[in-house]
Amino acid sequence: MIELSRAAHFASGENRHVFVHPDVPTRCLKILRPENIEVRFQRQAWPKKVLGKTRIDDNVQEQKAHQQQAIRALIASGLEERVWAHLPRFYGTAETSLGKANVSDIIFNSEGTPARTLEHYLKQLGFDRHAKGAVERFCCWLLETGILTRNLLPHNLVIADRNGQPELFLVDGLGAPAIPNKLAAMPAWRRRYINRRIGRFYLRINWETGDQNESWEDSQKL
Repeated sequence: MIELSRAAHFASGENRHVFVHPDVPTRCLKILRPENIEVRFQRQAWPKKVLGKTRIDDNVQEQKAHQQQAIRALIASGLEERVWAHLPRFYGTAETSLGKANVSDIIFNSEGTPARTLEHYLKQLGFDRHAKGAVERFCCWLLETGILTRNLLPHNLVIADRNGQPELFLVDGLGAPAIPNKLAAMPAWRRRYINRRIGRFYLRINWETGDQNESWEDSQKL
């Protein structure tokens, strides 16, 4: 049991808090925020409520995402390092005083502090040549590996220096809904799915770096 009752999280999303692992400070512990999960569950239409809370449990979904076909195939082929080229290494789960946690590496920048999000980078520096190169390499990696993600959002990616150049790492949003995940066995369908995620990613970047006169949701309406 990892004691976290007096620990402070260093990052937080809508559904999870992220803590530094007290025994392995290069790793983080992602723990659900149960109060937010309950609110999210109550907003569901009743047919979805019948499916239970597991489908909106980000930790469970992340665990399943790391078992997707593309990742398993790369590891089985001895190409595990290719998986972690743009993902934090995943170590499974651990019991903590705040509940079960997902354990993964923290992505650090060259100064030894946690890497900033792409969202933060874009607000500070815009979509400059360094960010464009990092995005291009990340998108090529998606297409080459066939790894599936949900919609790519700048606050779910961090940017850090690796080998003298900035690289993107997806820290949240890995995996795809159940049906796309099953259809991923078909190469043409998988590539089309990934290209759609990439196209939407560039639209989101354009919105993030634009004047934002309308919300992201409104900007998607025809």
